[in-house]
Amino acid sequence: MNEQPPAPSLTVSLVLHHSPLPRLAATLRSLLAAVGEARSAGALGGATLWVVDNSMDAAYAAASQEAADALLAGADQLDYRFLALGENRGFGAGHNRVLLDTDSDYHLVLNPDVELARDALTQGLSLLARDPGIAGLNPYAEAADGRREYLCKRHPSPGVLLLRGFAPAWLRRRAAQRLAHYEARDLCDGAEVADVPLLSGCFLLLRGRPARLCRGFDTGYFMYFEDFDLSRRLRPQGRLVYAPQVRIVHHGGYAANKGWRHVHWFLRSGLRFFRQHGLR
Repeated sequence: MNEQPPAPSLTVSLVLHHSPLPRLAATLRSLLAAVGEARSAGALGGATLWVVDNSMDAAYAAASQEAADALLAGADQLDYRFLALGENRGFGAGHNRVLLDTDSDYHLVLNPDVELARDALTQGLSLLARDPGIAGLNPYAEAADGRREYLCKRHPSPGVLLLRGFAPAWLRRRAAQRLAHYEARDLCDGAEVADVPLLSGCFLLLRGRPARLCRGFDTGYFMYFEDFDLSRRLRPQGRLVYAPQVRIVHHGGYAANKGWRHVHWFLRSGLRFFRQHGLR
């Protein structure tokens, strides 16, 4: 009698930088439920969450660890670790501290402003198990108010990034067709799994080995565009897909709405991306 292979393992990395604690709690509750569902369905074996604090603020680190401990300490379905870093080298470097030091079958890069549907991991991990040619996937996403968000993208141009991030609403309406092409809406409006050029990092479910062969994120990007760069380097390792059966709610926002520091990081990282990968 043939024995069933062991269920795959998953590591989740979640990087904080003064993230609102009520939003973090909602993310952790949804992750805990999704992990429990996936384990019950046989799609997942061991699962470990690393919460990585980039704040370099002892008071915030203590408060965020206390909030995470209250929800996760003693949870049977999910091992949990908290890591407060002594320096902030950016989003990608924080995730790399986990991604590159583990050997799990799959890895989830997760933002602290995302809520997972209860079956999100069951659906995503089952798809990766069925199709070993997939290296990474993005889910169907909605904003808190129910508006559709398009996470997958095509290679950007400087013009479309300026339109999307900084143009007034009337100008974005006039450029709607151009923006829809960048957001790969034609690829992601269907009900079937679709190959896409670039993936977003707010919920990025990766096959572990290809992601580690790529050495994870390029830490030259402090924030923004590191997910696009990883997508470009990951594509020779396997397909990048949009998976509509995997569903999340994303409470994020554009860089222009987050203050001048985010605008600076966005512009600096955009310049790096175009230098490395060219203009289109």
